[in-house]
Amino acid sequence: MPMFKKILVALDHSKADAALLPHVKELARLTHAEILLLHVSTGWAAQWQEPLNLTDSKEMVEDREYLDRVRCELQEQGFSVEAIHSAGKPSEEILKAARTKDCDLIAMTTHGHGLVRDLIYGETIEKVRHESEIPIFLVRAGAQTIQSRLKGKGEAAN
Repeated sequence: MPMFKKILVALDHSKADAALLPHVKELARLTHAEILLLHVSTGWAAQWQEPLNLTDSKEMVEDREYLDRVRCELQEQGFSVEAIHSAGKPSEEILKAARTKDCDLIAMTTHGHGLVRDLIYGETIEKVRHESEIPIFLVRAGAQTIQSRLKGKGEAAN
């Protein structure tokens, strides 16, 4: 029985996703896990869309396009992928999706901003870490994959 059947990947539509996705792909290949991509739009329009019956903001349209592009790329590489776009508070949406979609791992990036910025931006990870019933896989933005580290060591030895 595989260790992970469904991995929730919390994308933040930034360069940090480029550090996270290679690790998730390696893990999904090893465990034959499905991938659930999740992006949460957090702008003003996204926060108030339902109560005020607002149309999609430019941010939300761009976020959906990005999410769809990543989903298509992963599917072309042979992965079983589902994508969810949400709006609201990222930590709450991540936890909700993990529970409702029966995920058994949550993958996220940590930015390592420093004390003050981590207090502001680290809120999502802290809430997810404290409230999740399933394991969390954190990758520091800019981290190398296992394969690239091994490749680099092999080249250094030559």
